[in-house]
Amino acid sequence: MEIRSTTDEDLDVFVDTLHAAFGLFPETPVEGGGLWWSALETDRCLLALTADGRPVGTAATHSFELTLPGETLVPAAGVTAVGVLPSHRRQGVLSAMMRHQLAELRAGGDFLSVLLASEAPIYGRFGYGPATYTAQLTVERHKGALALPRGRGTADARATGSVEVLRRAECGEILEEVYDRYRRAQPGALSRPHRWWTLRAGQPPISPAPRYVAVHRDNDGLPDGYASYSIDSGTLTVDETITTDDAVFTALARFVLGHDLVSRVVFKHVPPGHPLRWQLADFRAGEVSGDMDWLYVRLLDVPGALTARGWFTDGELVLDVEDPFLGEHGRYLLTVRDGKADCVPTGREPDLSLDVRDLGSVYLGGTAPSTLVRAGHIRAHRPGAATLADALFRAERSPHCLHWF
Repeated sequence: MEIRSTTDEDLDVFVDTLHAAFGLFPETPVEGGGLWWSALETDRCLLALTADGRPVGTAATHSFELTLPGETLVPAAGVTAVGVLPSHRRQGVLSAMMRHQLAELRAGGDFLSVLLASEAPIYGRFGYGPATYTAQLTVERHKGALALPRGRGTADARATGSVEVLRRAECGEILEEVYDRYRRAQPGALSRPHRWWTLRAGQPPISPAPRYVAVHRDNDGLPDGYASYSIDSGTLTVDETITTDDAVFTALARFVLGHDLVSRVVFKHVPPGHPLRWQLADFRAGEVSGDMDWLYVRLLDVPGALTARGWFTDGELVLDVEDPFLGEHGRYLLTVRDGKADCVPTGREPDLSLDVRDLGSVYLGGTAPSTLVRAGHIRAHRPGAATLADALFRAERSPHCLHWF
């Protein structure tokens, strides 16, 4: 079997092979673009070929930036378009492509990669661990009143700013600008390259699918948040609400919850611990569903990744890290002082022993190391090690990723 990078001439073969792997047919191009594969970077796509040259597998990566705790922006390879023809599954094709891809990423200087898993069990064996989570909040509109603020400091944007309703086609630049400001401040968020917006490749509100957009503007008239939504059969569905300001989120939530001729409002992609449910006058009016994993993280260079992110507690831990897929093992002394980390090989006895996928899960601060100790994934070798790890790996806010790729 041969695994090689593609060229522009291979795009149709790549797309056809990928669709065949999932039993689908390529979509018909629509006016205004919107085909998700148009954002693929052909020099970052891989084809797996049989000895006689028949394509049987695909894999690709996007060039993203990932926001780490401490608002640090780092390059991140977004793994996507992974598929193997049904006739060649369980013959080592996927493992060979994953090993080839990880080697290429390392050679190119990447210290981490990320993906969205179509099936949760698949990618753990390749070293990817779930690192951000998302859920859906459904509110029956007749129960959707927000409680009045109690005291100063409560997030409430009724008295400041304004909300304007625009069609998606009228506000492309606004969406791109507001999203970019948001993702730079949100741990776990991925960039949306300009070409994605230009090609309209992805899911709403990037795609050409018709949407209304509630744009929030501050008192100076500058856009500082938006909610992309559609209405069908009395249900208003919010694709995403983008802002880093809780008061702006509240204003946008109040707007959609007050929409006429709507019986329920569905907020997709609500981050864990978001205050919106607590702002409802009737706590039970908000029904949480679809609680699921979203962004998976895979470390390719443990010291490089750990020294890249910001930290909020001083301390030191010895981490014993196994990487079964790549057949590697390392023991590292992680020392954190004044928000910066040093990570070097060590021969000291470990405080925690863990798989590289579990290190990926705790890396952004969305999964507590103590949870994985209790689950039997991580082994703590001394009392207090898990508690210290929880304090060290926490983020300034819950990591969250909205971008689909």
